[in-house]
Amino acid sequence: MNMMTSLMRTASRLVSRRHASASLVSSFLCPRCPAPPLRSQPTRSLAAKQAKGQKAGQKPQNRKSNKDKQEVEIRRRMTVSELAHAMNKDFDHVLEALLNTGADLDDLEEDSVLEERWIKEVIRRSGMKFRYQTLSVGRERTNRDTYRRPPADPGCLVQRPPVVTIMGHVDHGKTTLLDSLRKSQITSTEHGGITQHIGAFIVSLPSGENITFLDTPGHAAFSSMRARGAQSTDIIILVVAADDGVMNQTLESIQHAKNANVPIIIAVNKCDKPQADPESVKQQLLLHDVVCEQFGGDVQAIHISALKGDNILALVEATVTQAEVMELKAEPTGLVEGTVIESRNDRGKGPVTTAIVQRGTLRKGCVLVAGKTWAKVRFLFDEHSRPVKEATPSVSVEIVGWKELPSAGEEILEVESEQRAREVVEWRCYAEEQARLQEEVTMIEEKQKEHQEEHRRHREALSHLSWRQRKATLYRSNRTHFTHRPSERTASHHLSLPLIIKGDVDGSVETLLNILDSYSGQDQCPLELIHFGIGDVSENDVNMAATFSGSIYGFNVSINKQVQQLALKKNVTVKLHNVIYKLIDELKSQLSSILPPVVTENILGEASVLAMFEVTSGKKKVVVAGCRVQKGLLDRKMKFRLTRGRDVLWEGSLAVLKHHKDDVQSVKSGMECGLSFADDDVTCLPGDVIICYEPIEMPQKITWDPGF
Repeated sequence: MNMMTSLMRTASRLVSRRHASASLVSSFLCPRCPAPPLRSQPTRSLAAKQAKGQKAGQKPQNRKSNKDKQEVEIRRRMTVSELAHAMNKDFDHVLEALLNTGADLDDLEEDSVLEERWIKEVIRRSGMKFRYQTLSVGRERTNRDTYRRPPADPGCLVQRPPVVTIMGHVDHGKTTLLDSLRKSQITSTEHGGITQHIGAFIVSLPSGENITFLDTPGHAAFSSMRARGAQSTDIIILVVAADDGVMNQTLESIQHAKNANVPIIIAVNKCDKPQADPESVKQQLLLHDVVCEQFGGDVQAIHISALKGDNILALVEATVTQAEVMELKAEPTGLVEGTVIESRNDRGKGPVTTAIVQRGTLRKGCVLVAGKTWAKVRFLFDEHSRPVKEATPSVSVEIVGWKELPSAGEEILEVESEQRAREVVEWRCYAEEQARLQEEVTMIEEKQKEHQEEHRRHREALSHLSWRQRKATLYRSNRTHFTHRPSERTASHHLSLPLIIKGDVDGSVETLLNILDSYSGQDQCPLELIHFGIGDVSENDVNMAATFSGSIYGFNVSINKQVQQLALKKNVTVKLHNVIYKLIDELKSQLSSILPPVVTENILGEASVLAMFEVTSGKKKVVVAGCRVQKGLLDRKMKFRLTRGRDVLWEGSLAVLKHHKDDVQSVKSGMECGLSFADDDVTCLPGDVIICYEPIEMPQKITWDPGF
C-alpha cells in the first residue's frame, strides 16, 4: 500500500512539471493565449555574494549590533542645530544625511525645524539609534553633615586656660622664650636652629594657672602655619628682637592677628645685648598701627631676655591679666569641638593628630569627625607622650584612632555613633564630588562656548558658499592637519621635572605645596607635581618616580636601605633635608641643571674689508678678502661673522688666514691680512665688516624666587 502511494505522488509531480513547461512554451509562441494557472511554483532562494572570510553556507553577520550603536535622545520639533548637537556632529553632517531624500536642503538653516521622519532618517543613516527624551526628576540627597552646636547657656560655662601663640620673625627667640617657660631644651633638637612645626604645650605657672602655648615657625615658608595658629588662639605674644627690629615675618604676624581679631602682647627680646634698642622697636611698631601703652595704646610691651630668663615672670603676668580681661570660658560638657593643629603618621600609632579641645571633654571612646575622615579615640597623649584619660577645653592633646589622616586646620566635631560618623564622611565626600563636577561642567561649558563662537566665526567667513563648496574648502584647509598621527601632533619635547613630595607631618607638606604654588619658572622648565604624601619614602614612591622620570624630595623623613638601593637601581634622584630652605635650594639647583646652557659671545676683534681678489691654489682659484684689523685680533680657530651694515651675511669658520704670504694663527690690531672663508659661495664687498668672536656656554639659572 505504501509503495503504491509513493508511485502515485511521483507520477503527479512529473505530470505537473510537464504541464507547466508546455504552458510556458505555448505562452511564448502565442502571447495572446492566456496561460493556464500553475498548480505549484517551486521556490528558489536568491544567491548572495559570499563575503570575504565567510564560510560557505554561513549567514552574513552584522558588523555592528544594535546594542553597540550610539543612542541619540530626540524630541519632536527639533531644529537642525539641536539634532546635530544631540548626535555630536556638525550642521553639514545633517545635510549630508538628508541627501537623496525629499527634504529641501537649500532652505534648511541651523534654526530650521525638522519633521519627525527626517529626524529619524538622519539618525538611521548615521548608523545610530534614537529614543525619545523623557522628563526625569533627580532625587535630591538629604544633607547628613554635622555642625557646631549653638552657643551654650552662660550658666553652664566655666573658666578655661588661655591659648597663647608665640609668633615673630625667624631667629628672634620665640622657641627660646618657650624654652625658658618650660625649663626645657627645645631649640637643641631643632634642625637649623629654627622651628619648622607648630608645637602645642601646656605650661603650669607657679601661681597655679595653666597656659596652652603654640609655637609657630618664623621662617618665611611657614606662612600658612602661622595663619592657622592665629585662628586657633586667644592671645598672641609677638616676639621682636631689640637688636633687629620689625622684620617681614613680624609684619605678617601682625596682619594674621588683625585678621583673626586676636589681642597682641609685645615681647621685646634680646634686651641684654649691648646694641639693643627697645624704644626704637616700639616706635617702629607705631608705623603699623600697633600702639603700646607707653604711647597711649592698649598693647602691653614687656622687655625680656629669653636666653637669660630676665623679666619672664612679668610677661606671664601680662598674659594672665589679658586672659582675665577677656573672661575666657567654655562649656565642659556635651559633644566635643576642637581644631586639628598638626597631623602625622606614626609607625607604632598610625595616624596621629595634635588637637586643641575648644568645647566639651574629650575621652577615650569618643567618635570624632574631621574633614573627610573619622576616628574612634583609642588613646590620648600629652606633649610628653604620656597617656591621659581626658582633655578639657584649651588643652592640647594627641589623638590616636583615625581611619585616615585629617588635614591640619580641620574642625573636629564629636558625633553620637560610628554609623553617624560614616554618614557625615560619606555626605562630605559626596558634596565635594558634586562641587568638583560642577566646576568641571562650568569649565566644559566655557570651552564649548569658545569652540562654538570660533566655529560660528569660521562659518560666517564661508556663509556665501553652498554647503558642498564649504565642505570642499574645509577639507582642503584641514588636509595637512590630519596627515600626522595624533601621537605626533601631541608630542612634547619641552623639558620638565616631575616631582614627588614627602613630609613628616601634614603642615610640612602643606608648606611645601604652598611654596611650589609660587613657582614662576614654568616657561623655562615646567614643574609637575605627580604625588605628595606623609611618611617615609616607600617603594611605591620610587616606582612612581621611575615611571614618570621624576625626583623625590623629602622633608624630615627617612628612607630605608632597601628602598635606597631600589632608587639607585632605577636611577631615581632622592633628596632628603631637615631644613626647608636647604630643600628649596636643592630643588632650584636641580631645575637649573636641567636648563640648556646659554650661549654668549666674546668679541675678540673686528676687521674691515679693503678689497677682493683671486689667487691660484693649485688648479683652483680661491677668492681672498684683503682686510685691515681695526681693533682686537683675528684668531683662525674662532668663529667669524660677515656683516654689511646691520645685516648678517654669513657665519662660520675661516679656511685660510695669511699675513703677506705666510699662514698665521692670529692677526693683531693695525695689521693687514688676507683671509678666505670655508664656504665657497660667500661674497663680500669693500666696506664690509668681519667680526671674530668666541662662543661661550654659560649655565642657565632658574628665575624662580620663593622669597627666602
